[in-house]
Amino acid sequence: MLDKLAALVTARRRLVLGVSLLFCVVAGALGASAATKLSTGGFDVPGAESTLAAATLSERFGSGEPNLILLVKAPGGVDRPDTVREGVELTRRLAAEPGVQDAVSYWTEGKAAALRAGRSDSALVLAHLKGDENQVGRYLDEIRPRYEQGFQGLTVEFGGRAEVARELNQQIQKDLMFAELLIIPVTLILLVFVFRGVIAALLPLALGVVAVIGALAVLGLLTQFTDVSVFAINLTTGLGLGLGIDYSLFVVSRYREELATGATVGDAIVTSVRTAGRTVLYSAVTVALSLSALLLFPMYFLRSFAYAGIAVVAFAALSALVLLPALLAVLGTRVNTWSWTRRRTACEGRNAWYRLAGFVVRRPVPMATGAVAVLLLLGAPFLGVRLNLADERSLPADAEAHRVVSVLRHDYPAREADPTLVVAGDSGPPQSRAADIDAYAARLSALRHVARVDAWTGSYADGHRIAGPDGSRRRYAAQDGTWLSVVGSVDPYSEEGQSLVRDIRQAKAPFDVTTAGTASAFRDTMDALTGRIPYCLLLIAVTTFLLLFLLTGSVVMPVKAIVLNLLSLTATFGALVWVFQEGHMRWLTGDFALTGGIVATTPVMVFCLAFGLSMDYEVFLLSRIKEEYDATGDTARSVVHGLGKSGGIVTAAAALIALVFLSFLTSGITYMKTLGLGLALAVLVDATVVRGVLLPAFMRLAGRFNWWAPAWLARLHRRIGLDEGSGEARR
Repeated sequence: MLDKLAALVTARRRLVLGVSLLFCVVAGALGASAATKLSTGGFDVPGAESTLAAATLSERFGSGEPNLILLVKAPGGVDRPDTVREGVELTRRLAAEPGVQDAVSYWTEGKAAALRAGRSDSALVLAHLKGDENQVGRYLDEIRPRYEQGFQGLTVEFGGRAEVARELNQQIQKDLMFAELLIIPVTLILLVFVFRGVIAALLPLALGVVAVIGALAVLGLLTQFTDVSVFAINLTTGLGLGLGIDYSLFVVSRYREELATGATVGDAIVTSVRTAGRTVLYSAVTVALSLSALLLFPMYFLRSFAYAGIAVVAFAALSALVLLPALLAVLGTRVNTWSWTRRRTACEGRNAWYRLAGFVVRRPVPMATGAVAVLLLLGAPFLGVRLNLADERSLPADAEAHRVVSVLRHDYPAREADPTLVVAGDSGPPQSRAADIDAYAARLSALRHVARVDAWTGSYADGHRIAGPDGSRRRYAAQDGTWLSVVGSVDPYSEEGQSLVRDIRQAKAPFDVTTAGTASAFRDTMDALTGRIPYCLLLIAVTTFLLLFLLTGSVVMPVKAIVLNLLSLTATFGALVWVFQEGHMRWLTGDFALTGGIVATTPVMVFCLAFGLSMDYEVFLLSRIKEEYDATGDTARSVVHGLGKSGGIVTAAAALIALVFLSFLTSGITYMKTLGLGLALAVLVDATVVRGVLLPAFMRLAGRFNWWAPAWLARLHRRIGLDEGSGEARR
C-alpha cells in the first residue's frame, strides 16, 4: 500500500506540492486567530462537588471564591480616617463595576484583622467576577485601567485567579515568540550538521512548520465547539517541530542511503516510504494513541493537549508520507546539493553505536543490571512527590499577581484569598434557620486550622461568635439558602489543608452542604486524576501491545517495550521532583518560585507524551532489527547491525526533539518549564540508556524467544500483521 502511495505521489508531485501550498495558506488563515479564542483555565473538574458548589454560589447568591484581589497600600496606615473613607469608596465603586458580583474589603467588613497586613500598611479588597474564564477576562480588561494607576492616593496592585489568567496569557505570547526566534535557527544549524548539507536540512524543518500550521488550524476549529487551553499552543509548536523533524529525518536518511547504493530516485523514494515510511506510520499511530489517553480525563486543560498532540502527529505523519516524497521527487539527487561531504551508510566497525551494541551483547547481564540500578536511583526522589495546582507562583517573580500573593503569604495571618466556601443552597429561608446556622458556624470554627468562619449570623472563631450580624452579612443569604466562608490558616495544598476540607465535608450539618474553593477543587482534581489514571495506563498498555504485536508478530517484544518505557520514565519523574520540588539546578532551568510541589497534571502529561515518543524510537529500532533478523535469523547479529544502522539517526532525532522541548525552559511559566524538561529528559534517557543498553541486553538474553508468540497468535499475525512483506519472522 505504501509502495503505491509513494509511486502515486512521485508521479503527481507538482499537484501534491500545489495542494500542500494551498492547504498551508488556508490553514494558516484559520490558525492565525486561534490564540485569541483559547482559554487559560481548564483545571476544574466538571460535575465535581467544588465545581457545582461554585456554580450555585454564582447563580443563586451572586458571590463566590474571590477571583480578583486588590492589594491596597497606604503608607500612612490603613486606619487613618481619610484612608478608611477612600477604602470604603474603592470597595463601593468596584462592587458597581460590570461583571463584579460581590466585593468586600477590610474597611467594609468591620476592620477584620485578617484583611489587614501585620504592619498595617496595606489591606485587601476581595471581589468575585462572574462567568467563565473568558468572560472574567473580558470584565477584568474593562475594569483594570480604572484602578491600576491607583485610587485617590492609594496604591492598588492586582492579584487573584482572574489577574493570573490575564498575565499567563500575556506570558505565553512572549514565550512563544522568544522560543520560536531561538529554536528555529538553532535547529536548522544542527540539522545542517546532522545531514552535512543545507538542502537536506531544510526539509525536516519545512515539514515541522507544516505540521504546526495544520494543528493550529484544527485548534481554531475546535474552539467553535469546545473549550481549548491556551497552553496547547506551546505543545503544538514544540511537538510539531519535533515530530516533523523526527519523521522526515527517518525518511530522508533512508532516501539518501538508498541513493548511495545506486538506486534510482523513484526506487529510492518507494523503498524509503515502504521502510522508513512504515515506521513513521506505526510511530504516529502509537504516539496518537498514547496522547488519546488524555481524553479520559474530565479537565479540558489535559484534553486540550490531546487535541493538539493528535492533530500534530497526524499532520507530521501525513507530511512525511505525502509532502516529503513529492519534494524528494522534485529534488532528486539535488537533495545532496550544498553538502560538504556525502554521508556514508553506517556499517560494521565504523560506527560508535555498532561498537556499543557489540559490547553490550557480549556482557548483557552486568550492563543491564547497571543501567536498571542507575534508572531506579535517579527515580528515587519521586517517592516523595507532593502535588498542587497551578497558581500565582507559576508566574515569574516580577509578575504583579506573583508579587501580590507573596505579600499575602508573608504579611497576612490567614488564607483570605483561599477560603473554603460551604454552600447550603436549599436550606430554606435563613431567617427561619438562624439558630442552626449559628450552631453550625460555631462548630466549623472550632475545627483545627480554621482561623475564622463568616456567616449570615456573624463571624466565628474557636467555637464562639466574635462579631454579630450587620448589613454586610446579607451577601451570605438568598431567599431559600445560605452559605458560609471558612478561612483557614494553612496552605490549601498541604496535608493539613486537605484534612481541613475532609473535616468540613464530614462535619455534622443541619442541612445538605457542598464545598467550593481552592482546597476543595484540589481535592476533587486529585480524585479525578487518581480515578482515571488506571484506565489511562490500561489504554496505553493495550494499544502499545497490539501495535507492536502487529509490527513484530511477537508477544515478548511488546511486553519488553512497555516495561523498559516505564523504567526509563522513573528517572524522568525523579528528576522533576529533584529540580522543581526540591529546587536543585535552578541555574539550568531559569528562576522559578519554589512551592514545595509540582502541578498535579504535569506528571500525567509527561507520561502520556513521553511514552508515545519513546515508542517512536522503539518502532524505528525494532523495524531495522527485524529487517536484519528476517534476513539472517541471527538475533545477536541483527541487534548489532540494526542498532549500528539506526542508532545514529535515533540519537540525532532524540537530540533535536529534546532541544525543541528544552526551549520550554525559557518560558516564564513554571509548569511549562517542568513539561519541557520532563519531555527532554525522557527522550534523551530513552534514546541512550534504554535503546543503547537495555534493549540490546534484553534481546541478547532472550535470543530467539524475542520473536515468540503462541501458535494461534502467530497464525493471526500471518493473516493481519502489517509487515513489509520481507518474509515471515523466524521463530
